[in-house]
Amino acid sequence: MRRWPKVALGNVCTPVERFVTPTAGTTYRQLGVRLWGEGAYEREIIDGADTKYSKFNRIEANDLVVNKIWARNGSVAVATEELAGTHVSGEFPTFSLDRDRADPRWMRLITKWRGFWTLCDEKAQGTSGKNRIKPTQFLSIRVPLPPLPEQQAIVNRLDTLADKARQVNEHLDAIERDADRLLAVSFRKAIADATLRPMAAVAPSVRRSVTIDIDKRYREVGARSFGKGLFVKPDFDGADATWQKPVWINAGDVVLSNIKAWEGAIAVAGAEHDGCIASHRYITCVPDPSVLTAGFLAYFLLSAEGLEQIGFASPGTADRNRTLSLTNLGKIEVALPQIATQNTFNTLQAKVAALKARHATIRQANDALIPATLERVFSGAN
Repeated sequence: MRRWPKVALGNVCTPVERFVTPTAGTTYRQLGVRLWGEGAYEREIIDGADTKYSKFNRIEANDLVVNKIWARNGSVAVATEELAGTHVSGEFPTFSLDRDRADPRWMRLITKWRGFWTLCDEKAQGTSGKNRIKPTQFLSIRVPLPPLPEQQAIVNRLDTLADKARQVNEHLDAIERDADRLLAVSFRKAIADATLRPMAAVAPSVRRSVTIDIDKRYREVGARSFGKGLFVKPDFDGADATWQKPVWINAGDVVLSNIKAWEGAIAVAGAEHDGCIASHRYITCVPDPSVLTAGFLAYFLLSAEGLEQIGFASPGTADRNRTLSLTNLGKIEVALPQIATQNTFNTLQAKVAALKARHATIRQANDALIPATLERVFSGAN
């Protein structure tokens, strides 16, 4: 790969000041800059009376905008056409680009490069943890700058690569939507003529209290919202336990967070979770294997109908106060098709889960593709 010269940003960037004085009764579009090269975005509109700043700087398309505090974490972006006319405070130094030397799309790639974040971090000042970068220091950063036609050719190739990765992800999304529809149709068919029984009768809550031994180590689990499953937290010593009355988790339990079940914090414990503990905020339900499987119950509870019933069983209006009542949980009625029917459905669930796991691996590789390519591209600079 050709080796390119490095040029100080001050040679291709000029500070711009399009200051306006905020006026009460006038609204202003605001711009923010995401971390780690994720670009600029439009924040909420604000009335001039509601800002503490004495002036705003107006942004135009292709401006390079820097968050002084978080530049060290990649909070630098090139404004898009859609963001023209937004405003930033003095905490966001803004620069116009010399379009004869630096293509805005090339600079956008620079902002996504890990090496650039490191350079910003090195130039940041202060010891408070919010190390601001001064405009003069930012402009002293040297970045790879090939000739303009070469910049444009590289950007075009990377845009094509990113578009192909996006198309792959969209294809995977479409497959998963079809798989989810298949599950939903199969579930409705399975429960069409099934008997209804309350959870208290077929999947009662079982509380296995843990007596913490300060000389032992424990693994703790938690449940992610939106049906994202259980996760295992780092092991800890019993002497470091910060809460009382934990419970044991066994493989096959249907585990519910009593404060987030309404948000889908419900999952089946697998073999990897057997012998873990959970805080007193978790409910463990054990299905009667003669009439109900854990997988079938969990699917129902995470369905629109199940979550609606979980919501009714979780009184309260504030987020953290919507606590799932054990009594109300026990009253929720569950459809009970034949065990063979449930097992067939669970097999389909497992196949869909395996499909999504393979897709997750592909998405992870896709997400790493552009950053890895950028590293290869910029490794050619002097």
